[in-house]
Amino acid sequence: QVHLVESGGGLVQPGGSLRLSCSASGIIFRVYAMGWYRQAPGKERELVALISSSYNINYSDSVKGRFTISRDNAKSMVFLQMNSLKPEDTAVYYCNAKNRFGVDSWGEGTLVTVSS
Repeated sequence: QVHLVESGGGLVQPGGSLRLSCSASGIIFRVYAMGWYRQAPGKERELVALISSSYNINYSDSVKGRFTISRDNAKSMVFLQMNSLKPEDTAVYYCNAKNRFGVDSWGEGTLVTVSS
């Protein structure tokens, strides 16, 4: 049973930084592609960043140059460093694990609020 737990969300001022963490259990972490998605109020869930099992990385255009995804296979964790945060980054951020068959698992999310 895949279990993903996000942490690190909170309230931050525009221009500030946050680091999200996701701890995974119940999987052979190193073979999974891991990702961060977000869902803002009234909007659909969207991809933020992906890191494959071979460390290929993709970002959405809206966060490229500001956010950095990384993973620690020894700790079964994935991280999202978010810098230069904007009000439009406000959303619930979800950790995602995708196996080689394309089956997704999700955490419960952590809220990020960017506001002065």
